[in-house]
Amino acid sequence: MWLVALAVIGLLAPGGLFLYWLLTDYSTLSAALSDRMALAFFLDLLMSTFLLGYLFARKPLGSVKWPWFVALSLLGTLAFSIPLFVWLNWRSAPAPRSSFATWWRAV
Repeated sequence: MWLVALAVIGLLAPGGLFLYWLLTDYSTLSAALSDRMALAFFLDLLMSTFLLGYLFARKPLGSVKWPWFVALSLLGTLAFSIPLFVWLNWRSAPAPRSSFATWWRAV
């Protein structure tokens, strides 16, 4: 359950900042991406997302496959998608499901 709470915080904290910027200070997306620091963070985010997607494709955590991770990352942030993707795979483990710590060590 703590993974879901972490995913909610990961969605609300950066998402809240983005919505605040969008509603109060937004001019254009090209203006935001013309800042080299912002562009560097954006490229880092994309590279990290696709690298983790590749790693989850090579070594799946469970029955929820890697395209769901990429979709969750593009809809939210990595702080949202990583804990939610891990929780979804743990939750889909066959019953009787072991504790998260035991399941994580076995993955």
